Amino acid sequence: MKNLMKKGNTIFFKNAPRITSYAAICGSKEKIGVIGEFADITLDDDMYGETTYEKAECKMLANAIALAIEKGGYKEDDIDVLLSGDLLNQIISASFAARKFNFPFLGVYNACSTMSESMMLGAMMADAGYVKRAVAATGSHFASAERQYRYPLELGCTRPPQSQWTVTGAGGCVISSDGDGVKITSATMGRVCDYGVTDVNNMGAAMAPAAAATIIQHLKDTGTRPTDYDMILTGDLGALGSRIVKDLTWEKGFDISSRHVDCGEIIYKVIESEFQGGSGAGCSAVVLNSYVLTKMSSGLYKRILFAATGALLSTVSSGQGESIPCISHAVELEY
Repeated sequence: MKNLMKKGNTIFFKNAPRITSYAAICGSKEKIGVIGEFADITLDDDMYGETTYEKAECKMLANAIALAIEKGGYKEDDIDVLLSGDLLNQIISASFAARKFNFPFLGVYNACSTMSESMMLGAMMADAGYVKRAVAATGSHFASAERQYRYPLELGCTRPPQSQWTVTGAGGCVISSDGDGVKITSATMGRVCDYGVTDVNNMGAAMAPAAAATIIQHLKDTGTRPTDYDMILTGDLGALGSRIVKDLTWEKGFDISSRHVDCGEIIYKVIESEFQGGSGAGCSAVVLNSYVLTKMSSGLYKRILFAATGALLSTVSSGQGESIPCISHAVELEY
């Protein structure tokens, strides 16, 4: 195609779409950590004034989308499409949030890698000239995810040490074919990886192989080295998954240890109290659309590879004894 080049699984954007505005909302636990001073809205009550956790999740996502548009000085008529998804059945948070806006909606689902997937798709559309501005967004809520994928909180089940804490938060960004901001220069499409992990509490071990595969594919396709990036940012592997992804990439000849940072590992202030750290679609969405993009816009970081990760399980598959297939998509950001 005229505006696209592709090598391997990586698409290179000739016109380098920009992230012209972004916004993030986080919960009461999350605001204590690194993102607290960078998020646009921080909650004191994770119910967010709603009657259910699911409604609170939808409200966070809708408000994050609206804030990203408002901060860019845009109106609804300036947005051509919303690309969004979440963790709940039939992506109801994204779908219900979309009914508040008067622009087209394309629902996407890649579990916790939805942020990088929606950014990649938005950049493709903007770079090719199909849209001028797209919003990419996602979110999650600890309480809604727990009772869908594991156990209702009312049961008071003991959390195993390998578990992570689903992040309560939402984030979104406006991707434009013009304007100023962080550039999206390339994107690597991930493939599904399944190493046979069946433990629904061990998301880090399940997702790490997918993250490693996408990072290695990106480095090969682009001819870059890990040290060419200020940061190789994964989505929500947590402390255990972070160690695994560094081992897996090292075994293939790529040492990312000096550049690797994981959103799930840094989002909480005291990780020991949160087991392995954070997870959930909102994890990478909040960290990227608050701390990371703010630091990039200030010039602290010049080049980042953002590879969110997703576990493609469901209560049905887990109930049938299936293992957990996972995926990771990566977008290259430059300022």
